[in-house]
This record gives sequence, structure tokens and C-alpha cells, in this order.
Amino acid sequence: MTTWKIFEGNCEPHDGLERLPDPPNWRVFKDEQMRQQQKGATFKARPEEIELVNAALYLRRPLLITGKPGTGKTSLAYAVAYELKLGEVLYWPITTRTTLKSGLYNYDAIGRLQDSQQKENQNTLQDIGKYIRLGPLGTALLPTPNSKKPRILLIDEIDKSDIDLPNDLLHVFEEGRYRIPELERINEVLPVVTIGTAYENQEPFAEVHSGQVQCNAFPFVILTSNGERDFPPPFLRRCIRLDMREPNEDELAEIVRRHLTDADVLAEVTPLIKAFLQKRDDEAKDLATDQLLNAIYLLRQAGIPNDEKARNALRDRLLKPLSGSEA
Repeated sequence: MTTWKIFEGNCEPHDGLERLPDPPNWRVFKDEQMRQQQKGATFKARPEEIELVNAALYLRRPLLITGKPGTGKTSLAYAVAYELKLGEVLYWPITTRTTLKSGLYNYDAIGRLQDSQQKENQNTLQDIGKYIRLGPLGTALLPTPNSKKPRILLIDEIDKSDIDLPNDLLHVFEEGRYRIPELERINEVLPVVTIGTAYENQEPFAEVHSGQVQCNAFPFVILTSNGERDFPPPFLRRCIRLDMREPNEDELAEIVRRHLTDADVLAEVTPLIKAFLQKRDDEAKDLATDQLLNAIYLLRQAGIPNDEKARNALRDRLLKPLSGSEA
């Protein structure tokens, strides 16, 4: 039987990569629009998630989703965008260095100064729009042609932020607007400036009037949190909160069915789903659903050993806990 291993570690060059099968559909690198559509089309929302998404839509409030890694927090944003035809999801990943201003806009003052010096004192005021680019939050607050159709913004891992960022967001969430001082100062000379946005495809440029941006439809905002910190009450008061639980056996089977479309796949992989659940629940291991999908995809490839002991050993290597001494 042909081995499944492409790399054999024998220091002999070969063309074994020709045998490499097509990647799993969640690891096919397409353009951003197709990637987002696929993530939205394969997500199955639960009743409580559907209710709270609708609550956030009705109330024009951000939806704060808390849950373990791999439970589908980010995928829910793409599912909402896909079903409601909201267009491209604006993505804002949060780190300890993230500031409110970086989410709103970036002004390249150094680049403008260098270009101005090269132009030998020519008036470059008309070109200021080339040096300002809206961030994901700033783009989400742009007015929309249809006030019933908001933009959609995913703020990922807000619990990793600096302690001040949640409070800094309060005013923006309440008012739905912000100012760009660099444009306000030249308002009398340039009342309208065209600048870049954070969109990849949908709307690369936008006009800013009088240096201010005011939304006419509050964006549908999803904030994700792994539960690593608490948030101040004023911030929580302005959010709709959803605790996303880990999928049960039936829900895992549905996730597998949506990602692996073979007719016989469920009957074949049911033992693997049960083994995953035993590790996650009975043994209290911290596992993510995409680890299960990875294991299923790999263990169904041609050349994988039929020996149960060898298969289980490979499975366990793929289902390493996300935290703890075995990570």
C-alpha cells in the first residue's frame, strides 16, 4: 500500500508533492469575498444565537460574544453578513497595542512630509486624502446608501486589548460618529476629501465632509472574547451579550456534514466525533472544533494506516489540548 507520507526524512529529493491531494475546503485560499461567503454558508446558528443576533439588529447595539477558542464566534459574523447580504465583513483584530484611533483612521504624516519636500514647496494640500486611510471601525461608521442596511464589523478578541480600549469605545458606540482633526483644520479650504477605506473590495474610497464621519445606520458590530478578562459595567451595558457554548454531538455532526460533503462521511467519522467529545468533556481537555475537522480530513486520506493503534496515535497527536501541560 502506498504510504500517505509525502516527506519521508531520508534526505533524497523526489517529486512526491505531486501526490498531495486537494486541501480541505477551509484551507483553500481564495479572494477575500469568496472566503467570507464560504465561512458564512457553512455556519449553523443555534436558536439562542439567532435570538440575540436579532436583538442586536433591532436595538442597534454591539453583540459581545464570549466563548472558548474554536466555538464559532467569528464565523457567526460571516453567517450574518452572508444571509442578510451585508457585504464585506470589516475585520479589526485586537492586541495590547491597539488604540481607538488605529481603529478609526491612520494619518501618514511622515509620508506626506517626505512627498512635500520632494515637490519643492508646491502646495500639496489637495493631496492630503492620499495620506489618510480609515480603519475598520472608521469605515464601519461611514454613511450607507440604505439606512436599513448597516455595514458589518468584527472586532476580534477584545479581551486582549489595553485596559482603556473598551471605555474608549463607549462614546463612538453611543454617538455613531467621530472626527478627523487633520481634515477639520482645513475644512474651509477643502470641505470634502476623498480617502481610502478598510475594505478589500467593496468600497475602496469614501468622501469625508467637514472632517467628520456620522453613520446613518449603526453598524452591526460583533465583538469576540475568550473570557480572559472582565469588562467595565458601562461597556457591558451598551452591549448585547451572548455566551457561545461548545457544540454537542449532533451539532458537531452537522458541522462535519457542512464541511465534508461526502454522502457516507458521517457514518465513517462518528467514532472520531465520539473520541473528540470524550477528550473534550470527560477528560476536560481544551479542544477546538477545527481540530476535529483537521483530524477527520487527514484520517480519511489514502495511505493512512488501517491499524487502529496507529490511527488512534495519529488522531491523538492532532487533538492536542490548547492549554495545559500537553499543549
